[in-house]
Amino acid sequence: CATCHHPSRALGDGLSLAIGTGGSGAGSSRTLGAGRQFDPRRAPSLLNKGLGLQWIFWDGRVSSFQPGVVTGPPGVPIPGGLPNALTAQAMLPVLDRVEMRGAPGDVDVLGAPNELAQFNDSDATSVWQALMRRLLAIPEYGAMFQAAVPGPTNLLNFSDAARAIAAFEMQASTKMRSPFDRYLDRDDAALTIEEKRGALLFFGKGRCVQCHNGPLLGANGFVDAAVPQIGPGLGAAAPLDLGRGNLPNNDSYKFAFRVAPLRNVELTAPYMHDGAFPTLEAVVRHYNDPVTVLRSYDTTQLAQALRPLYHGDDATINAVLGRLDFRLRPLGLTAAEESTLVTFLRALTDPAARDLGALVPARVPSGLAVPR
Repeated sequence: CATCHHPSRALGDGLSLAIGTGGSGAGSSRTLGAGRQFDPRRAPSLLNKGLGLQWIFWDGRVSSFQPGVVTGPPGVPIPGGLPNALTAQAMLPVLDRVEMRGAPGDVDVLGAPNELAQFNDSDATSVWQALMRRLLAIPEYGAMFQAAVPGPTNLLNFSDAARAIAAFEMQASTKMRSPFDRYLDRDDAALTIEEKRGALLFFGKGRCVQCHNGPLLGANGFVDAAVPQIGPGLGAAAPLDLGRGNLPNNDSYKFAFRVAPLRNVELTAPYMHDGAFPTLEAVVRHYNDPVTVLRSYDTTQLAQALRPLYHGDDATINAVLGRLDFRLRPLGLTAAEESTLVTFLRALTDPAARDLGALVPARVPSGLAVPR
């Protein structure tokens, strides 16, 4: 997981599109392997992902609206009784061939044949069982599972591993003590005058709060925000990515993606589902006039390897704008107001989220190299 969710990059990777199997390196230094393609979407930061999110993933294909009841994507047999959506999320990347599972003929990091690739894409249960066999073959992991889940090891399944991953994420990645939080706790001096002016824009003229609301300032809905289409695409619509519109019975959500939560947003560049914008300044400029920015999108913002994967033809742009959320219209912010708004967004950063190096263990039971 740390290959793409690295502590040095706020538990993300700093890349516009994630690099999965066949790549080398970790975090922002990861490079694409020969003959491989980019993941269709960006690897989001894991900061604050354990705080009762109702939807997980950019398209919300995992959801939970009450404790212990989790819905997964069509055709994936999510086990019953999972405590939250975050636990279900941990079970899905290992099924994706591009993201983690690999293709037939691949070898694992130790040079052994990748047995996970042999299973049919619809056979999630066999993949999960094979992963548990890998884990339990390592004595130290077996002892840890025995301590956490007493009983016969043959009754363990990958949902037990996913519970452990989710518990770690919730404990380690929750960072909710920003200057803005201290201000809400009645410390009037926690925000500077400029940050307070930015907050007034956020909740007023900038209309950001219409979508970015709730405890996490986002994550509660899906919006077509006129985001440039970049990458190999997904599903039947490839090379385009329809976002939530890829899911069955969600045609009305074509090109809509989950509203990103804004806590610690300063640390989680690049932005949008495909990393289209490298800075907060570029994001605010986009929302100030999304139609104009989309029609004049500058691909030099992207890494060289991604520029050919930008889909800027008129048909694509018109399709995206045809679903544009009605709340997104020109704001009329001045350049100074854009800058002030960014100042407020930086005040959403918990100082403890700036350095997560203490999360990296000296070693792991498998003996594999630890990404640093």
